[in-house]
Amino acid sequence: MKKTCYVTTPIYYSSGNVHIGNSYTTIACDVFARFHRSLGYDTLFLTGMDEHGLKIEEAATAAGKTPQQLVDELAETTEQLWKDMKISYNDFIRTSEDRHIRVVQKIFNSLQEKGDIYLGTYEGDYCVSCEAFFTKTQLNEDGTCPDCGKPTRKVQEECYFLRLSKYQNQLLKHIKTNPDFIQPETRRNEVVSFIERGLEDLAVSRTSFRWGIPVSADSKHIIYVWIDALSNYLSALGYLSDNDSLYQKYWVNGEKIVHVVGKDIIRFHAVYWPIMLMALNVPIRFKLYAHGWVLMKEGKMSKSVGNIIYPREVIARYGLDALRLYLIKEMPLGNDCVFSYDRFIEKYNADLANDLGNLLNRTLTMINKYFSGKLKKPEHNYYAGDPDLENVIDKTIKKYLDSFANFRFQTGLNELWQLINRTNKYIDETTPWVVAKFDSRLAELNSILYHLYESLRLTAIMLWPVIPDTAETMFKEIGLSVQDFRYLHYGQTKSVQVAREPKILFKRLDIEEELKKNQTADLKSLINIDDFNKLDLRVGEVIEAEKMAKSDKLLILKIKIESEVRQIVSGLAESYPSESLIGKKLIVVANLKPVKIRGYLSEGMILTAEGDNLPLEVLEVKKHNSYSKVN
Repeated sequence: MKKTCYVTTPIYYSSGNVHIGNSYTTIACDVFARFHRSLGYDTLFLTGMDEHGLKIEEAATAAGKTPQQLVDELAETTEQLWKDMKISYNDFIRTSEDRHIRVVQKIFNSLQEKGDIYLGTYEGDYCVSCEAFFTKTQLNEDGTCPDCGKPTRKVQEECYFLRLSKYQNQLLKHIKTNPDFIQPETRRNEVVSFIERGLEDLAVSRTSFRWGIPVSADSKHIIYVWIDALSNYLSALGYLSDNDSLYQKYWVNGEKIVHVVGKDIIRFHAVYWPIMLMALNVPIRFKLYAHGWVLMKEGKMSKSVGNIIYPREVIARYGLDALRLYLIKEMPLGNDCVFSYDRFIEKYNADLANDLGNLLNRTLTMINKYFSGKLKKPEHNYYAGDPDLENVIDKTIKKYLDSFANFRFQTGLNELWQLINRTNKYIDETTPWVVAKFDSRLAELNSILYHLYESLRLTAIMLWPVIPDTAETMFKEIGLSVQDFRYLHYGQTKSVQVAREPKILFKRLDIEEELKKNQTADLKSLINIDDFNKLDLRVGEVIEAEKMAKSDKLLILKIKIESEVRQIVSGLAESYPSESLIGKKLIVVANLKPVKIRGYLSEGMILTAEGDNLPLEVLEVKKHNSYSKVN
């Protein structure tokens, strides 16, 4: 029987379009899955969407849709993106699916029956953005969320709790007796430090919203995001279902189980998830790899700053494989990497156009020129440097295999590029164009070109998990079908027939010209004055304001615009107590089509401003009370 490999991304929250930071995680898992398939593993690759919670409920209401309609649209968009990016996933799990909901309810009931979930009251700090509760010791010094840095709010709510404290010592023992359980070591040390400070029981239900999985025996409670979301790794395998064959195959009896997450959600996967498994008596078989963030020069990507890069933007201009290689080759495990167009174009030219593309083109051109596209395996070496190149090939393969098997993709690719550079140097050392001048040295020339050919063939095989389209083009150019790692040995090719007219893999880019294009592309689509004039911006005075029942964010405002009073529903509750808005003169989009939000008619939109780690503020007129229109 084949060995098995089960690799998972975190399930992505249905909050908008996927940017290149999310894309890194998915591409990295795809590389890991493709690598293990090439090794002969029976590989299951899972990704999906986390579709429940208050943020989704309110976003759907604001858009005039049901939550299910909203998440259906986002899931369809995300799945299509992954397909376009050649992500070779086997399953796409959604937390709104019946197969998942049934399992989550059974897990909750099981934990409750064991006494590991109990009913209590939560009073403390809550981050709406992260949908997470925090103790005072976990907050930043200024009281903000330790994960996203945004302000938290005080809440008091009846909740069910998971007994984390009961399993604290058992979890510490597991981590310390399995030193490779959490990687890299720096993240492992962070987790150990967090646990040793003392675990408090975790709130695992909410009553303030309805879009989620209800507790079977207490339907006013919705099962909270982390019990819901983390269970996907088992629900996708049919755990606690009539057919649990995948669970038995890939989890209970599987050789490799790997969860890949960003460093911002490591606590949930390294603490809450293994404790859930301990309480369920499910074996902890997985390894956890926590990677860094894809940053911009100015820091984290942010919608408010306007520096988010989306994968389709890069792919449309430079191709899929250029993006895949950059993200995988630039990200060291556990640390951050920076995406900038100048760095991207620099690496595009150096790695793809110069090093790889030039090596392929030069080699195939010489094989065609001197041997009409055909070579034979030489009987022996001729050039004194041949053993050195063969030794570099052998060492590269071993280091590559070890690095990729342990999620050290950057290390493996750096080794591979050393081989590419060594092979380019081999051309300069052997000067085949000089050897070709002597008929008596044809066997030597054949041997030189065969060494180049084999280095290219092995390079293409090792590149396939990372840049599959480019690797497959290389296979066609060198006259082979796609090959797996059974062929990852020097000298396995007995005869060669390459393409007669080799293609240029990657054309060199003009950096200054590309940067000018990208500066323009970073701007939103330009509008003309007629487009702007469609907006009717008015000054409106708030005469009434009250918090919407069962909503953390929404206020119901009565706003007087000239002689008319309108009702507007706005998400200001976290930033403004309702009474503080009364009397303010705010900027309102007055000709926005009315919509119903949670059953309340909203007849306009209030303009606001926000920024990273800055509070949201309404735009208001303060100097004169008689203003009524904005020009």
